[in-house]
Amino acid sequence: MSTIRVYSNEKLQLRTGAPGAAMWAVALERSMLTYFEFAPGAVLPEHTHEAEQITLVLEGELTLRCGEKSFVLGPGDVVAIPSNVAHAASTGSAPCTAVDAWSPPRADFLR
Repeated sequence: MSTIRVYSNEKLQLRTGAPGAAMWAVALERSMLTYFEFAPGAVLPEHTHEAEQITLVLEGELTLRCGEKSFVLGPGDVVAIPSNVAHAASTGSAPCTAVDAWSPPRADFLR
């Protein structure tokens, strides 16, 4: 039998997620939510992952690059990235915060 899990703010401790980023993650069997705080000038190199990703920018700017196209996302902007699509991201001169929904969960974020 499944049960509801509540995570208080105290349990959602930030940890290093990628260079220039701190994050926390919460997952169920088939979905996951992550929260990221990116430092100014953070760069996430081009990568792919099996999981579908939906990102909501909360504060700052996040530049997403997919092939030759770049998209600058600001507060309230959302991007949906299908499974296995190569993409990269970076921040500008200000910090950025964002939340991501994932399916299936990424085991590498759940350590």
